[in-house]
Amino acid sequence: MDFKAIQKQFLDGLLVGNRLVCSEIINNLVSEKIGINDIYESVIRAALYDVGELWERGEISVASEHMASAIVESILNELYSKIISKSRMNNTVVASSVEREAHQIGIKMVADIFEIHGWNVHFLGANTPLNDLIKFIEIVNPKIVALSMSIFFHINLLEEVIERIRALFPETLIIVGGQGLRHYQKEITGKYPNLLYFPDLYKLEEFIISIEYNG
Repeated sequence: MDFKAIQKQFLDGLLVGNRLVCSEIINNLVSEKIGINDIYESVIRAALYDVGELWERGEISVASEHMASAIVESILNELYSKIISKSRMNNTVVASSVEREAHQIGIKMVADIFEIHGWNVHFLGANTPLNDLIKFIEIVNPKIVALSMSIFFHINLLEEVIERIRALFPETLIIVGGQGLRHYQKEITGKYPNLLYFPDLYKLEEFIISIEYNG
C-alpha cells in the first residue's frame, strides 16, 4: 500500500475543501480492511502535519487550516460506527486536550483506539477547563487519563493539569502525547511518576493490548 501517494491525494482534497473526495479515500481504505492505525497515522495525521507546516510557512491561511480540520473531524465522525467495538470491558479512560488547547483531532484518535479495544471512553474534546476536568475525574474514576497538547507554548498548562491529577489521584495513570511534546517527552516523563508518553497510535495500541493481556 502506497500510503505516501494516498496521503498526498488526501492532503490535496483537504486544501481545496473537497470533503467528498477525502471521505471516499478514507472509506475505501476501511473497505480494503486497512488498519485504523495506518489510516489515522499514515494518511490523516500525516496530512494534517503537512497542513500545519504550510500554515506556519504562510502558504495557506488560518481559514484553510480550519477547513482542513473540519473536514477531518467530519470524517472521524463518519467512521465511528464502522470501527468501534460494541463489546465493553471494565476499564475507563478520560481523554481530553488541555485548557486553552483548541485542537482535538489527535486526542479524538486516541479515544477511538481505546474504544476499538472495548474501553469505556469519556472524550471531552478541546479546551477543557482544569477544574471541570478534575471534577469529572472524581465522578468517573478512570483507570487512565489521556491528555493532548499540540502547541508547545501550552506546556505550563499541561504540567499544571498533571500536577493536580497527581496530587489528587496518585494511582491514576496519565498518558500524554501530541505534536507539542515531540521534543519535550523525556523531560516530562522523567519529572512525574505514573506518567507515560506515546509518540504515535501504534505504541499506544501496543500498550493497550499489554494491559488486556496482563489484566
